[in-house]
Amino acid sequence: MLKTKSIIVRGSLLASLALTGCSTTSANPNLPQGTAAYDVIPATVPIPEIYPIRSRDILTLRVFGEPELSQDDIRVDDAGDIQVPLVGSLKAKGKSVGEVSNEIRDRLASRYLVTPQVSLALKTAAPSYVSVEGEVEKPGVYEIQGRTTLLAALAQAESPTLTAKLDEVVVFRTIDEKPMVARFNLKEIRVGVAPDPMILDGDVVMVGFSRSKGLWQDILKTAPFFNAFAVLTTR
Repeated sequence: MLKTKSIIVRGSLLASLALTGCSTTSANPNLPQGTAAYDVIPATVPIPEIYPIRSRDILTLRVFGEPELSQDDIRVDDAGDIQVPLVGSLKAKGKSVGEVSNEIRDRLASRYLVTPQVSLALKTAAPSYVSVEGEVEKPGVYEIQGRTTLLAALAQAESPTLTAKLDEVVVFRTIDEKPMVARFNLKEIRVGVAPDPMILDGDVVMVGFSRSKGLWQDILKTAPFFNAFAVLTTR
C-alpha cells in the first residue's frame, strides 16, 4: 500500500510538470523582442569621436600664470556640474573638455583676466556599472571595463541558473531620462544566431524564471527521497 502511494505521489509530480511545461514567469508581451529588440538596445554602439564628460569623472584644470586657479582634481558631481574658482558652478556632463575649457576661459575673461589661457583635461574616467538581477548565480552590481556585451555582463554574475528562462532576458536602459527596455533570447545569442547587444553604464539586466525548469529541479532534488522511500516500502 505504501509502495503504491509513493508511486502515486511521484506520478502526480510528473503530471504537474507536464501540465506546466510551457508555464513561465509572465513577461510583458508588448516588450520589443527579436529584431525589434535591437532597435531599442543596439548590438553595436558607435565610439564617440570626442569623449563626453560624465558624472564622477575627475578633471584637471590649468590656468597659465594663475596657479591659485589651477586644480589637480575637479570632480564632476552627480548632477553633472563642476565648481571652478571665480567661475562658480558650470555644467560639464555631456560636453567635451574643449567645450568646458572654452566656457571657463570666456567667463574668466569677462570679469577677471585678460586673454586667459585655460587647459582642461580628463584625469580619471568615472567607473561604469551594470546591475544583473533575476535568475543568475550571483545577482548584484558589477563594474564594467570598456565596451561590454550582454554575455560578458552575465558572466560577471556567474551566468544564469538552471531555472533561468533563457529567452526572457530583459535589458533596461535610460537615455536622456527616457526609459528603454527590450527582451532578448540568450540561447540564440550564445549560438551566434542573434547578435550580442552592447551593455552601457547604468543598464539593468533581468533574467526571467522558468516555472517548468524550477519544478523539474524540485523533482530532481526530491527523487533520492522517493527512491529511498520505495526501497523501504518493499522490504
